[in-house]
Amino acid sequence: MSDYFEIDDITKSYDSVIFTRLLSYLKPYRLLTALIIVALLASTVGELLIPVLQQRVIDNAILARFIAFSCEKNESDLSQEAKSAMADFKNAKNAIQIDSMLFVLQNQNTKMRSNVEKELKEAGVLQPDPWYAFHYTASSSYSAADVIQDRKALFITENNKAAIREKDFASLSIREKAAVRAGDISFIIRTAFIVLALLILVFAFTFIQIWSTTLVGQRIMKDIRMALFKKTAAQSSAFLSRHPVGRIVTRLTGDVETINQFFTEALSAFLKDFSIMIGSLITLFLLSAKLALFVIALIPPVMAITAWARVKARDAFRKQRTASSLVTAYLSERLSGVQVAQLFAAEKKSGRELAERNNELLRANLGEMYVYATFRPVVEWFSVVTTAVVIVMGGVFVLNLSLSLGVLIAFISLVGMFYNPITDIAEKFTLLQSAMAGGERVFKLLDTDEAIPDTGTHHITRVKEGVSADNVAAASVTFENVRFSYKQGEDVLKGLTFTVHPGEMVAIVGYTGAGKTTITNLLTRLWDIDGGAILLDGVPVKDIPLDELRSCVSPVLQDVFLFSGTVADNIRLGLAMSDDEVREAARAVCADAFIRALPDGYNTALSEGAANISSGQRQLISFARVIAHNPSVVVLDEATSSIDTETERAIQAGMARTLAGRTSIVIAHRLSTIRHADRILVLSNGCIAEQGAHDDLIKKNGVYAQLYKLQYTA
Repeated sequence: MSDYFEIDDITKSYDSVIFTRLLSYLKPYRLLTALIIVALLASTVGELLIPVLQQRVIDNAILARFIAFSCEKNESDLSQEAKSAMADFKNAKNAIQIDSMLFVLQNQNTKMRSNVEKELKEAGVLQPDPWYAFHYTASSSYSAADVIQDRKALFITENNKAAIREKDFASLSIREKAAVRAGDISFIIRTAFIVLALLILVFAFTFIQIWSTTLVGQRIMKDIRMALFKKTAAQSSAFLSRHPVGRIVTRLTGDVETINQFFTEALSAFLKDFSIMIGSLITLFLLSAKLALFVIALIPPVMAITAWARVKARDAFRKQRTASSLVTAYLSERLSGVQVAQLFAAEKKSGRELAERNNELLRANLGEMYVYATFRPVVEWFSVVTTAVVIVMGGVFVLNLSLSLGVLIAFISLVGMFYNPITDIAEKFTLLQSAMAGGERVFKLLDTDEAIPDTGTHHITRVKEGVSADNVAAASVTFENVRFSYKQGEDVLKGLTFTVHPGEMVAIVGYTGAGKTTITNLLTRLWDIDGGAILLDGVPVKDIPLDELRSCVSPVLQDVFLFSGTVADNIRLGLAMSDDEVREAARAVCADAFIRALPDGYNTALSEGAANISSGQRQLISFARVIAHNPSVVVLDEATSSIDTETERAIQAGMARTLAGRTSIVIAHRLSTIRHADRILVLSNGCIAEQGAHDDLIKKNGVYAQLYKLQYTA
């Protein structure tokens, strides 16, 4: 059972060859792929910029705090390390020099070792109190200039630059504070608009990414499905006989859908998650390298947990798919044979067996849930622990003035952004695993090459217009010492030799398994022979292009297959025929009367399998289809087995007119349908046992006579 449902090949987790081959389908869509990558990177950058902007608003405006240095102090006595630190502060961004005082904004750029801080304080260079420094301009409304004029004692000023101690700033009125901080308020408003614009851009780029990814996934799915269909349709009957239709349909539907999910969900999610993780780490180091190291230190155990979850998820996925396949197979079989179970009172036994399989599926599903139920809380726990470490260590750095509060807040946001993708990556692993398994099965089918070689170059000239016998160029059919076997060592035809002359009607009869239907398959090259030669008008069929060969030779099979569509479409079957020509073909086989009696006549829609008409009517439509295609050779393979006697008489009359001038081979069990054949070939053990006219074969009292007696003397 595991081989039939292909359970063994659904456990593949990652295969670089399959992954690379899947990515190769992106080549026709390079521009869209580039658009996806650009949109993904743009949305990622936008998301990462938001906490950075929050940090700047907090540090540069909301909680703006300046460290004050007295430049009038003699720095010659300072150590080289302290001098270097002072040089960095003087060149710091946003540093404000007012007279002999230097004010440096406390943010991620203010880095002082504890010994340097102590030395600068002892030398009187580093002032103990925090300050607020700013630029200002006079304005017609109440502004910072007015506040400075009113409170000169609290400010130090020079060239439209001013500074005030934090404790003095606290003593100002609300109106005065608003005037002094007008520049910061303006900065906050501008940043708010920038954040809003970023959110809009992130939304737009995310939409573009999702839309483009879905479009690429759908187009790739269409390409793969078309390639699979063309590959399968071109395969030999030997290949199709070994692969159930349901399995092939699964390749074209279910497996292709898993590949679509790979492109639309898994691949884009992986790229997005990895870009967010890498971008978060880079941003953390840019904000504060020493605090980022504490975050990095906690990553290895998280990666170990993720690897564990991946292995456990793979095993759980294997068990779940195996159990699901077993339940599906059992339900399919038992529901198909439910009447048999009812007749033999086996419902309880079936219920117990289904319960066992269902319980196994339940345990497998719970096992899969257990993996994710364990993994997600563990990752969240590490996220909380990392956040706690950031708060503790960051708080220490903030207190010793080596880190700003805005950076600490940004760190907390970025830690959350870093851990969210880890959970998503683990959960998307199932999609990757399904895509690898589906891709392996799809590529296995695409790599199969069992098509009948179509290398013929000999073209046949024949008239194809109309359905009249006057327009037919009949062809001869010759089998020369043909040998063939479906399975090696089990010959079906053993040196079969016969010739059907142009316009001749030859019947082939024999016991079941004699190889009658095989002749039809070999003549149309649904299978290729093992030895000998089959000639059409003296030309080996292998030298004739398949399309031309099969347009010259049209079989009417016992099991008629009609496609969903109208009656007229099934008669045309791809030909550019007028409605009159379709009706003419139907009249030739006496099908016109019953077709016109259908609800919509020739435009009546046939259901799946043409179940809304009788088997005899389906057979008549198949005859009309052959006549419409006007072949040189017609092969009737048990073609009247599903038709009642009255309908058979009508068909015989119609076929007599349409087969005139054509070469015809009639394979039949009902010997009454071939009494008037020009010649009857009797197959036995893969060879011609006897041949001749009906009456002559009866007189011989051989195999044909025995078949005849079995049918009409029983």
